[in-house]
Amino acid sequence: MGMGGQSGEGCSSGDCVKPEARYSWEEIQKHNLKTDKWLVIERKVYNITEWMKRHPGGMRVIGHYAGEDATDAFHAFHPDKTFVRKFLKPLYVGELAENEPSLDRDKNGQQVEDFRALRKTAEDMGLFKANPAFFVLYLFHILLIEILAWCSLHYLGTGWIPTIITVLLLTISQAQAGWLQHDFGHLSVFKKSKWNRFVHKFIIGHLKGASANWWNHRHFQHHAKPNIFSKDPDVNMVNVFVLGDTQPVEFGKKGIKYLPYNHQHLYFFLIGPPLLIPIYFTIQIMKTMISRKDWVDLAWSISYYTRFFITFVPFFGVLGSIVLINAVRFIESHWFVWVTQMNHLPMAIEHEKHQDWLNTQLAATCNIEPSFFNDWFSGHLNFQIEHHLFPTMPRHNYWKIAPLVRSLCSKYNVTYEEKCLYHGFRDVLRSLKKSGQLWLDAYLHK
Repeated sequence: MGMGGQSGEGCSSGDCVKPEARYSWEEIQKHNLKTDKWLVIERKVYNITEWMKRHPGGMRVIGHYAGEDATDAFHAFHPDKTFVRKFLKPLYVGELAENEPSLDRDKNGQQVEDFRALRKTAEDMGLFKANPAFFVLYLFHILLIEILAWCSLHYLGTGWIPTIITVLLLTISQAQAGWLQHDFGHLSVFKKSKWNRFVHKFIIGHLKGASANWWNHRHFQHHAKPNIFSKDPDVNMVNVFVLGDTQPVEFGKKGIKYLPYNHQHLYFFLIGPPLLIPIYFTIQIMKTMISRKDWVDLAWSISYYTRFFITFVPFFGVLGSIVLINAVRFIESHWFVWVTQMNHLPMAIEHEKHQDWLNTQLAATCNIEPSFFNDWFSGHLNFQIEHHLFPTMPRHNYWKIAPLVRSLCSKYNVTYEEKCLYHGFRDVLRSLKKSGQLWLDAYLHK
């Protein structure tokens, strides 16, 4: 560790300025332990060891950047950086040494600077400002669909046809509410974070019965380190699937065989889309809220179930309403899984490589070509690349920044992948089949 600033020689007591600490990247990278974590933002070094326990986005998302430059992640996640910097001041421990580069691990400095210039261009174009009418109308169309579901039963009765219509309408409203809560969760609608968080709790809690804090803790990790084992919870398949090119070979060589992974592209249809929301997410959400004593989110969740049963018990009774809610979640789960996995599962899924923000996000994401239906069907997550690069950007502006992102990627030969919806779905199965075959080859020749 080097030291800079005034030496203090010849000054009277109390008049000396304490020399400012200067650190090398080698020293900073040592602070990447469970009980000792530092990171760098704009060449300033911060000790986040204690703060991460109180970090609003969750302790893991900030901890994943320990020992690294987190400048671009900091800008990506925090729309009100002036406010956030107040919390950084007590964590400050020094600066990078003058002879140290601003970036760690030999990252391409010019590429990073060009990406930051692109972000500045987006800010100057007003692309981080939301159009309130878009989100008001979007919420209105979700509520309207729910009302139509009730009207179907009220005016047509509880026969098979109106019941099926009700299930489909509720599925649409639930899926679209899922995309809308995502906008508020990323603080991309209101200027004030507190208003985003309040509406987020209303939509994910009262309209969907889930937990905002659970979602934040999980989803922000995914954005910070997408498709990186041990850091992105979305690729933690609890040994049910093997993903990418590396993990299958590792499992095969170690003789790990919890399931016949060479057939995972087939049993995916049985235990993937059908079970994620009705079983895995529902249990995990309830368990998380109770174990962490998150009574606020639990109250929001209970308000959803209360409203649902008050609405539908008069038509179907208690048991019938339970069947109804699970039928809706069963279909919604398919919708959710295919939309979220088509952008990520066919892409690189690896261990940590410490790449810069642009390369990290582009390696793990691809786009689905835009159209009115694709935009609506995926909640604009067909613009997955732009969303991952600028998560606080309102979704209705993705199409405006997309050409500039594509141009930057072309300049540095970074792959910008876009495909049609059918190929997106197809590639999910192709990637599972490829990974399963890699596992089988390694398993048989271990």
